[in-house]
Amino acid sequence: MSKIGKINITIPEKVKVALAGNILNIEGPLGKKSLDIDLDIFNLEIKEGKEISIKPKKNDQNTKRLWGMNRSLINNAVIGSSSGYEKNLELVGVGYRAALKGNQLNLQLGYSHDIDFDIPEGIKITVEKQTNLKISGSDKELVGVVASKLKALRKIEPYKGKGIREKGQYILKKEGKKK
Repeated sequence: MSKIGKINITIPEKVKVALAGNILNIEGPLGKKSLDIDLDIFNLEIKEGKEISIKPKKNDQNTKRLWGMNRSLINNAVIGSSSGYEKNLELVGVGYRAALKGNQLNLQLGYSHDIDFDIPEGIKITVEKQTNLKISGSDKELVGVVASKLKALRKIEPYKGKGIREKGQYILKKEGKKK
């Protein structure tokens, strides 16, 4: 049995959930999300608009794997449409800075040129200081992908720790040359 799949999902007051065929529509103050649920494998119950429960129709190895994942996807969509997700990034290095220019994020990361990063739809990036970025949105996956792409522009260097990192991320530093 799936430990995660057994837990019911509570729906906040502002969020509306509706099942139309195989598609579960979740609508809240921060956005809409549609999920495709395979109703041949799972039973989906919406109890009085306050709780969602998902249970498998048959109990085999493949269904057990998908049960917890589908429950997590629904839960992430409910949380995203009600309160949203955010990640904080830090730019560590001399001369590293970020600025917003319309729908682009301009980054100076120690290269001979500036990098213009196009902000995808559904994501909001705010520059708190020149070296701190806040990525927020209603889709957990999209927030993580954008943060990952930004971190890949300047990976963390192991000797001085320069680069783009998440706030509070632990960096394993190497020892330099010895005389």
